[in-house]
Amino acid sequence: MDAKKIVVISAGLGTPSSSRLLADQMGDATARLVVGLGLDVRVTTYELRDLAVDIANNFVTGYAAPKLAEAIAAVENADALIAVSPVFSASYSGLFKSFFDLVDNKALDGTPVLLGATGGSERHSMVLDFAMRPLFTYLRARIVPTAVFAAPMDWGRGSEGDGFAAGSLSARIERAAGELASELTDDAGAPRVPQVATRPEEKGFEQLLADLTGGR
Repeated sequence: MDAKKIVVISAGLGTPSSSRLLADQMGDATARLVVGLGLDVRVTTYELRDLAVDIANNFVTGYAAPKLAEAIAAVENADALIAVSPVFSASYSGLFKSFFDLVDNKALDGTPVLLGATGGSERHSMVLDFAMRPLFTYLRARIVPTAVFAAPMDWGRGSEGDGFAAGSLSARIERAAGELASELTDDAGAPRVPQVATRPEEKGFEQLLADLTGGR
C-alpha cells in the first residue's frame, strides 16, 4: 500500500516561528498515530515565507516557479493537509491566503484538513472558526472538528510541563491529530484512532442545553 501523503503548510514569518513549531508538532503527532495503526505515512512541510517572492511573482506573471509549483502540486495531491497560520488583523496572514488562492479551488474537495493558528493572545483563537474554517469550507475540504490555537503561554504549560494534562497544548494537538489520523485510516479500512475524551467545557451548545433540560 502506498504511503499516505500528509502535507504541512506553515505561514510563519519569523525564525524560529511559533507557527512552524505548532505545525511540526501537529504533523509529528498525526504521523505517529497513523503509523501506530500499521499504515505508512510521508510528511512533507512547506514554509510559505521561503516561497513569498515566488507567490507574488505568480500573481503578476501567471507563472509558478519550480519550488512554488512543487508546493502547490503537493497540496493538491495530498491525502491530508495540516495548515497553520499566524494571526494578523483578526484573520490568517496575507501570505497564507495568497498561497491558497493559487491552489485549484476544486483540488481540496474531500481532502481531510487540520487547522492551526498562533497569536499573541487566546482571544485570537476565534480566527480558526471565523476565518480559516470558512476558507476551507469554500474549498470543500473535510475539516476535522478540533482545531489548535497556540498562544505564547501555551508553550510553557502545554508541552513539557503538563504533558497530556486536560486542556494543555499537547492534549489539544493529540486530539486533533487523532481526528485527522482517523480520516486517513478510515479511507484505508484500518481501525479508527481512539479519541481524547471531551471535557465538559468543550461540549457544544446543543449538548449543554440538553444537559440542562434533561433532553426535553
